Amino acid sequence: MFSALGGLVVRRPWYVIGAWVVLAIVVVSLAPALQTTTDEAEFLPDHYESIKATELQSEKFPGATTPAAILVFERQDGGVLTEEDQGDVDRIAEELGPKLGAETFAQRVVTVDPQGRPNLSEDGLVQIGIIGLAEGATGFNPAAFTDGERLRDDVESSVEGTDLQVQSTGSVLQGLDSQESSEQTLMIVGAATILLILLLLAVIFRSVIICVMPIAVVALAGTIATGLIAWANEVFDLRADSSIEVILFVVLYGIGTDYILFFLFRYRERLRQGADTPAAVVHAMERAGEAIASAGGAVIVAFLALLLSTLSIFRAIGPALAIAVAVTLVAALTLVPAVITVIGRGLFWPSRRWRREPEGGRFNRIGDALGRRPGRFALVSGLALGGLAMFAVSFNPSFDFTASLPDDVESTEALQTFQDHFAAGASEPIPVILSADNGRLEESALKAFGSELERAEGVAQAFPGQLSEDGTTAQFSLILDDDPASDAALEAIKGPVREAAHAAAPDGTKAYVGGTPSIFADLQKAMARDYSVVFPVAGGLILLILALLLRSLVAPWYLMGAVGLGFAATLGATVIVFQHILGEPGLIFLLPIYIYLFVTALGTDYNILMIARLREEAREGKDPHAAAAEAVKHAGPTVAAAGVILAGTFASLMLSGNTLIVSLGFALSVGIVLAAFVMSMFLTPALTAMIGHAAWWPGHGDEKREEPKSLQTSTHST
Repeated sequence: MFSALGGLVVRRPWYVIGAWVVLAIVVVSLAPALQTTTDEAEFLPDHYESIKATELQSEKFPGATTPAAILVFERQDGGVLTEEDQGDVDRIAEELGPKLGAETFAQRVVTVDPQGRPNLSEDGLVQIGIIGLAEGATGFNPAAFTDGERLRDDVESSVEGTDLQVQSTGSVLQGLDSQESSEQTLMIVGAATILLILLLLAVIFRSVIICVMPIAVVALAGTIATGLIAWANEVFDLRADSSIEVILFVVLYGIGTDYILFFLFRYRERLRQGADTPAAVVHAMERAGEAIASAGGAVIVAFLALLLSTLSIFRAIGPALAIAVAVTLVAALTLVPAVITVIGRGLFWPSRRWRREPEGGRFNRIGDALGRRPGRFALVSGLALGGLAMFAVSFNPSFDFTASLPDDVESTEALQTFQDHFAAGASEPIPVILSADNGRLEESALKAFGSELERAEGVAQAFPGQLSEDGTTAQFSLILDDDPASDAALEAIKGPVREAAHAAAPDGTKAYVGGTPSIFADLQKAMARDYSVVFPVAGGLILLILALLLRSLVAPWYLMGAVGLGFAATLGATVIVFQHILGEPGLIFLLPIYIYLFVTALGTDYNILMIARLREEAREGKDPHAAAAEAVKHAGPTVAAAGVILAGTFASLMLSGNTLIVSLGFALSVGIVLAAFVMSMFLTPALTAMIGHAAWWPGHGDEKREEPKSLQTSTHST
């Protein structure tokens, strides 16, 4: 099949290139913009308690949700706020109200607490103004961020001529800073990624055209992929978090360059054997096409397994990444061969060294050593991965997206100032909603319910309940002992606060605890469920692809076992660096599933490339040890080059300054290094050599086969 596809592309290369260009123009002209969100509540299904609380709160108490914005006022000289300063704050609040974007903000800035006292810190150094959300607003759409920018401009001008300075935070402003941070991150990571790929390709091939060709091909494929993803998100109402654009960019260029390398190495190898360009392209498609397609298929099905997640963030990320990889895969099998056919041997200009096969290189020495002592290679590589994997059990998930913001953005600085002067939990009072099943609530029962809430462990203060207009629902506000985004707050809500609320609810009523820590608690529960479903399904599908490719029921099991060990080793290495060395309290909860998908799928890519070459060598009559040695000699440089480029591409994420992206970049780059240079280079070929002919049962695809006459004729003619 791949030989036929190669023949078609070779005969009509300009038609293939033209089709891709036309498709890109159509997609750019018609596709919508890619939308993202930073609202954790959007990630959860409706049946979770935190979402029920949010929906009831929005319905019965419009505008009383989590503060959309918090204005933090201080004196410029750092002194105690005078009565005149407090008067200026009240005046500014009154003037700002009518100017606020009505689609996003409630038309009022609240500068007093529920008892009517000024929102002034105990030390008198800080006063705050709180702005609620407008009825029906989410605070996480582009219009809200535009209103947030306007709010900052208005606030900044309002303090002119006073002794005050002001900073702003809250959900809308944090979302705005997250969006701007993601845009800046994309620019930094994009530039670093392209420069890195150019540099590494120059070192590997010493060719100007090869440096530029993958960048151009992936840019064209990426344009199409982004448009298709935006269409899919619009049709199926999917929303990914704000980091998806950065991750998409890295995936497109990293994986795209890898697949192009897989093809280029086989193409160059055939040219060295004397074939002309069309014959070499067809041969490379025949030999590398199956490996590229299988590798891409493994990545795609792993990403599509995320559709089984209960969290909408994963259901959006999965198809997005699958579409990106699918478009890149098709480009590698059609556009790349077409471009190479047109360019011909000029692809390697100005280098001439490509004509000669290196002799006595390091991969020859490694291959010979592995062929002689596969047991030693398997033991050392297995112990290295196992040692790192032991630390994976101490992974501590964090569910706070705002903690991933850089320290120097305004919302982070304002929140830090707020927390330095107010109770840790005061930045977000936690809503507890009491709803009657039928009829109105009895006011006499509300006081007893509130008293039970205040006695719950982890609660610093409980404000009296407020009845809705129809009397069927009451809202209580809790101030926690700890920062609402902290692990301590999560544990308090998950345990004693929810238990107290549920137990104290009068007969005929139900209590729902909302707020950020309640969302985190439900995210934790949803993640536990997803790990038990998504991981096995993704692993099973990849196992099936390996079984079909290798026609074996033995090799896929130890290949997947090696990949699983690589996943645990990657997570363990990340825990060692970030939790044990850098002292981070936790790592973003998304990390294990990203590691699993990327390391499992991409690690399988490298395994496929190595094992497919090993099988090819075995079919030429070599024994298992010799076949493993030859596979390392020939596939080793490809795996090493692809691994270095992909690991370097993921490492560029560490330049972002965003802790979520930094930890993700570190984890994925380390995972790719382990997958390429430990697992695929040493562990899996060593295990295959040790198991021998039995590894290919029952298909025995390693048995020597006669070369097709058509291929023999093509070879002799060149």
